[in-house]
Amino acid sequence: MLAARTRTVGSQISEEDPKLRKLSGLPIESKDKSPKKASESGKDSSLSPSGQTQLRARQLALVREVEVNWYLKLWELSSEHTTAYTTGMPHRNLGKSGLRVSCLGLGTWVTFGGQISDEVAERLMTIAYESGVNLFDTAEVYAAGKAEVILGSIIKKKGWRRSSLVITTKLYWGGKAETERGLSRKHIIEEIVRAMTHVINQGMAMYWGTSRWSAMEIMEAYSVARQFNMIPPVCEQAEYHLFQREKVEVQLPELYHKIGVGAMTWSPLACGIISGKYGNGVPESSRASLKCYQWLKERIVSEEGRKQQNKLKDLSPIAERLGCTLPQLAVAWCLRNEGVSSVLLGSSTPEQLIENLGAIQVLPKMTSHVVNEIDNILRNKPYSKKDYRS
Repeated sequence: MLAARTRTVGSQISEEDPKLRKLSGLPIESKDKSPKKASESGKDSSLSPSGQTQLRARQLALVREVEVNWYLKLWELSSEHTTAYTTGMPHRNLGKSGLRVSCLGLGTWVTFGGQISDEVAERLMTIAYESGVNLFDTAEVYAAGKAEVILGSIIKKKGWRRSSLVITTKLYWGGKAETERGLSRKHIIEEIVRAMTHVINQGMAMYWGTSRWSAMEIMEAYSVARQFNMIPPVCEQAEYHLFQREKVEVQLPELYHKIGVGAMTWSPLACGIISGKYGNGVPESSRASLKCYQWLKERIVSEEGRKQQNKLKDLSPIAERLGCTLPQLAVAWCLRNEGVSSVLLGSSTPEQLIENLGAIQVLPKMTSHVVNEIDNILRNKPYSKKDYRS
């Protein structure tokens, strides 16, 4: 469950098992309490925040691999029994929590209960689920609550095990009455941190996070939770794509290292701008042609929008060289950031969803050389204070 802001749009590794400690690559506390050098602890203080995030993500992935192998061996199973193996969908921890989410999720904004029919929504969820997606995102405000109902109805109809799914929803804009929106106790039981703690303690949710909060607000929520012995947030849902980078690449990595908050990102195609459909204007059947998305149309036809379209044309040869489409390249670019727990996809047709899910196959091709090529074209890479010093 995520508390939104209104802005512009398993098992432990035994300390007695030296083999597992060696494989994990992490400094696991043992009986030897002698101080260790920074290099021995596996932490390089010279790394930038994003570099530390990537190092930590790799270490956690290695530990997870050791745990999974131990579990499979214990029950005389093989990796072929796991969803990740059968579908090829990688899973990552949500922040520093133990919750495992597919690195690609399916969002329902605009589509469910609005742009598409219930039948198409069911088809999309089926494709996602059978492709290894376990994360489905919605909100009470999406289609005035219809998106939540449709999503729940499909899950019930398909008979999918609830324990195999991670459902996230967001609170703020609810009904029309003053008491039906906001983050007050009347709406979600009490002011934010206390409310979310109550929701989790009552079994109505397992974790909570934030959506479109500033780094300062997230840190404040964490401090309040620790001060009053309550439950802190585990993730921030933030916009992230080729043209929107500052928050996810500079601010959130610092929060991840300090308090363990992970990043769940949305709009990897910038509301369709990166899809290529707006290269020659605004098509009649597109989202930007809708009256309620006039702001998107204005963004596309603006001078900055035209510059973005030119940059996308320059990126096309890279996509062609990698054997993928521009949308697949854009989604894989988001996934190459190991500080991102999951990228939420928004698709209105099965064909779009299948294409975007194909970004998983492009991810291994996102080498540092390719990333640098993209950065040289975009020329918008943000720098943290530590980057400037280096």
